[in-house]
Amino acid sequence: MISVPDVNPASALGRLAGFRAEFHRCLTARSDALFELVDAMLCGDTPVRSLAELSLGGHHRRGHGSAYAGLNRGRIDVDRLRTALGSVSRIMSGDHG
Repeated sequence: MISVPDVNPASALGRLAGFRAEFHRCLTARSDALFELVDAMLCGDTPVRSLAELSLGGHHRRGHGSAYAGLNRGRIDVDRLRTALGSVSRIMSGDHG
């Protein structure tokens, strides 16, 4: 389960929280493991060289086995992710329509 603070959805933090929640919904199998992998990749301060090393970082709260299971058995709803990314892109460019 992801933790998203209760924020004003119109603020930058609110839009980010909304996108994170929608991204999590795009992950249809092994969602928590995949979500934490993405978080660990984006929040790390060094380049990713291996899954085992990535899973040792503070942003990844699971064991390295879940990283491999997430990649091997995880699923992403690509059409939903494409829509979510398009929405974020429109918001960032100022086109809210």
